[in-house]
Amino acid sequence: MQLRWQSSQQNNYGTPAISLSHGKGALVWDVDGKEYLDFLGGIATNILGHAHPRIVSAITEQAHELGHVSNLYSHPRSIELAEKLISLTGQSSARVFFCNSGAEANEAALKLSRLTGRSKIVSTLGSFHGRTIGSLSLTGQVTKQKPFRPLLKKIKFIPFNDIAAAKRAISKKVAMVIVEPIQGENGVVVPDLGYLKALRELTTKNGALLVLDCVQTGMGRTGEWFGYESEGIVPDVITLAKGLGGGLPLGAMIAIGDAANLFEPGSHGSTFGGNPIACASALAAISILENESLLERNKKLELTLKLELSKSPLVESVRGAGLLLGIVLKLDVAKKLVIELQNAGVLANATSDSLIRIAPPLVVTDKQVADFVRIFREVAATHER
Repeated sequence: MQLRWQSSQQNNYGTPAISLSHGKGALVWDVDGKEYLDFLGGIATNILGHAHPRIVSAITEQAHELGHVSNLYSHPRSIELAEKLISLTGQSSARVFFCNSGAEANEAALKLSRLTGRSKIVSTLGSFHGRTIGSLSLTGQVTKQKPFRPLLKKIKFIPFNDIAAAKRAISKKVAMVIVEPIQGENGVVVPDLGYLKALRELTTKNGALLVLDCVQTGMGRTGEWFGYESEGIVPDVITLAKGLGGGLPLGAMIAIGDAANLFEPGSHGSTFGGNPIACASALAAISILENESLLERNKKLELTLKLELSKSPLVESVRGAGLLLGIVLKLDVAKKLVIELQNAGVLANATSDSLIRIAPPLVVTDKQVADFVRIFREVAATHER
């Protein structure tokens, strides 16, 4: 499989170490039949794991009815999903634009901000908002930006979780401030309580849009639908993807209040955005999350994982919310540890030399959580001093 990959695909990902063939719930199997406990979830995308029967049924039923219509026509599933997302925001003024990915959702937010008549943008150091030129321009990581400069201008990066820096940067010339409720790619960095509320106050004072990139925190991943609700704020824009589609490509840019009126016919578009099959999958996923009380259970699993993983002598701390967690190590062995976990039948991700990110599906069982903790401790024990 590795040779076939190398002879058929470009090298932007390198060559994957394993090739997966199928999955069920929180388990996946490679082409050689080896079983893995999937604690990465397609990087927080497979919110309900693999091959959930109700999602499979919804996708199959929709595929038998209507596969694609483009944006020249409407269809019931996209309207139903837009209405459901509006309901989840709690804001009747909200309006939805569908696309295919988080990068596209953030591109849409970027274009929306230009329609305010302003062009300056404030983002945060360490942030990740996508890899297209526009979304990459918003991403506060030099290593990702450097090969593709020059990027968009008039974007200022300030330290994440720094209210004083935000006060200095946000003025009446700023079109939007974009921030993640939790910085996922930067190592599951959680801001202090009150940080997002302070940004809301500053953007309101200066007439700037507050854009919350909930691509990684959204759709119940943190125990809240979007990941900012505990701050008691209402943003101007919410961007979503990953878990939204229940495993299929689907993104959304939700504008609220006056921001919902900025786009006019011809302002923006997406051929595949709001695809009927992807929307059917999303509606099924949301229904399952609601009816099975998975967001509430998510918070209980968060406490269990934080408590049990912290007992390992190699672990400095465990940060994050719900089932988006970062395991901070005392030694710079995260990348090696991830390989060893994979060899032991567990999939996870190292975002740096000392941080392992986990994002298992919300349907992960108690036994699977216990198995993960056990395997992690066994592998970590080989690195303890």
